[in-house]
Amino acid sequence: MTYKHITLPESGDKIAVADGKLQVSDNPILGFVEGDGIGPDITKASLRVWDAAVKQAYGGKRKIHWAELYMGEKAAAVYDGDYFPAETLQACRDLVVSIKGPLTTPIGGGFRSLNVSLRQNLDLYACVRPVRYYTGVPSPLRHPENVDVVIFRENTEDVYSGIEFAAGSAENEKLAKFLRDEMGCEFFEGAGLGVKPISEFGSKRLIRKAIRFAIDHSRESVTLVHKGNIMKFTEGAFRNWGYEVAAQEFAENTVSESDLWDKYDGQRPEGKVIIKDRITDIMFQLMQLRPSEFDVIATMNLNGDYLSDAAAAEVGGVGIAPGANIADHLAVFEATHGTAPKYADQNKVNPSSLLLSGVMMLEYIGWSEAANLINDVFPQVIEDKTVTYDFARQMNAATTVSTSGFADALIKKIEAA
Repeated sequence: MTYKHITLPESGDKIAVADGKLQVSDNPILGFVEGDGIGPDITKASLRVWDAAVKQAYGGKRKIHWAELYMGEKAAAVYDGDYFPAETLQACRDLVVSIKGPLTTPIGGGFRSLNVSLRQNLDLYACVRPVRYYTGVPSPLRHPENVDVVIFRENTEDVYSGIEFAAGSAENEKLAKFLRDEMGCEFFEGAGLGVKPISEFGSKRLIRKAIRFAIDHSRESVTLVHKGNIMKFTEGAFRNWGYEVAAQEFAENTVSESDLWDKYDGQRPEGKVIIKDRITDIMFQLMQLRPSEFDVIATMNLNGDYLSDAAAAEVGGVGIAPGANIADHLAVFEATHGTAPKYADQNKVNPSSLLLSGVMMLEYIGWSEAANLINDVFPQVIEDKTVTYDFARQMNAATTVSTSGFADALIKKIEAA
């Protein structure tokens, strides 16, 4: 395809998909979106670290060829006010794997969330958020090292499907009349109305991906998190469909929590993944009191939104929380925090969320050696107390460095590895 404003590197190869697997050459083209606000600062720093890790891990035999894609404020400047250009979506499809910085989303008005639009337009149905502790990172927990969980959040349904109608609108009045007159529903006059779709198809493909991840990565359990005691036909159905997927498609690899006690006296059979479920509200408490009991979590969109940020707070906050939006093969990795416009162009903020999302990306394309290099040196730099201001103010005798300075410290250790 010929693009209007996007230029792909002349060198490098597009990633392909064959026989259900990514086909990645030693010179893949990956897309990146700088993002808004602090996006350019953290993207520039992260690109340097990823490139250094690849060079060190493979002795120059492998290289990422980066293609800049446009979305958000930079896209609006390039595409005459279009924050969400169609050719960027097509480039994401063409390149298969890309990564982006944070994007502007107005609250209560203006254009719809670009993040949500991206997920829905590309059907990136799984928001994957690994939450783990890196030694030395300031944490409110006594034992943050017990937190090591991967959250699979359904990305396209639930309240984020965008089916809502403003109070006082003609559409709202029409729906309200139908609900009252035809369905016998009762609610206050003047209420804004939203629809919460939870489908068998959407639920099962998300849970299927979570179980497959648990099997492939030797995780002990998958926990279905829901509010099915109240919302029985949406969140309760999600829970039930989850147990169905496990029993029908992964019977040789999984065991339900009830069978674990009825048949195995509570002892997990070697190689089996335990499938269990917890009510959403108690899950927040359990993630603080007994986080080591949870390996992989599968849940719906809103629950996952809250839970992933709350869990991230246990190990240092969303400022260092990585994330990805993944379809069957197509993937867009991302910083999980906002644009922090007051810090834009100050070379000040912590780049770790985007940086570690890139680690996920390296793992996704099968370049685990480069990913491991970054994972290894990251805690070393933190333990040296060479950190950005957000960590420095929580440490004694820390050396405060800039965004680029933090990248420099990582690269120095990578090159010495």
